[in-house]
Amino acid sequence: MEEYSKHFNTVEIDQWFWSLFDSGKVVLPKTSVAANYAESVPDDFKFTIKMPNSLTLTHYYKSDKPNPNFLNPELYAAFLHAVEPLHDKIGALMFQFEYLNKQKMNNLNQFIEKMYSFIGKADKRFRIGIETRNPNYLTKPFFEMLKELNLSMVFLEGYYMPPIVEVYNKHKEEITSPVVIRLHGPDRSGIEEKTKGNWNQIVEPKDASLPPIIEMIKDLGVREIGTYVNVNNHFEGSAPLTINKIINGLKGNVPSS
Repeated sequence: MEEYSKHFNTVEIDQWFWSLFDSGKVVLPKTSVAANYAESVPDDFKFTIKMPNSLTLTHYYKSDKPNPNFLNPELYAAFLHAVEPLHDKIGALMFQFEYLNKQKMNNLNQFIEKMYSFIGKADKRFRIGIETRNPNYLTKPFFEMLKELNLSMVFLEGYYMPPIVEVYNKHKEEITSPVVIRLHGPDRSGIEEKTKGNWNQIVEPKDASLPPIIEMIKDLGVREIGTYVNVNNHFEGSAPLTINKIINGLKGNVPSS
């Protein structure tokens, strides 16, 4: 992390996502690990943290058993306590929801009701971002909810979601809070086969989709909307190289593969 922070000023932590197990046990971060992260980066470095799935799963995986901790403010408070050494370096806490079928959530209205209930009871010291895997949720009521609750939109590029630029342009006027952009590839196994575990070069260049994303980031900057950009190796084959392409594009240089 120390070496990474010499080149970039933010990173995503997703290792704490896998926290809910069939036994009902919930595993939260070790405070010592959070302290190590905090101590390894400069004061102005920010982390975007993917929240434990014990908070975002309506049911246990591959089960019709409800998760009693879904959007539980007390568990959220326990998580915040566990990562207390990181508090000054938290950029956003990302709540990633899986695709919610009718058995898990009746409709968008029910999801919005649950978000209002949770935010009404939750600690509001930190920025909360919402990532949905339901394309049908990306409507005006969803974005109005984010605006009214001062929540951040987490734009996901990949995983069968519509292109983020398309979503942004359609709902631009409702987006007033800082956002998180997460660039993921559509085919993990395919790109893993190409890289053979060596993530040091671009193997699937996104020459068509990346320039519009850079323009989107520029527009957010013009609108003075804070933006965190997280890139996965699965997007093009090497996250650092993709980040450099984005930085060059923001400077006005043409990104190259």
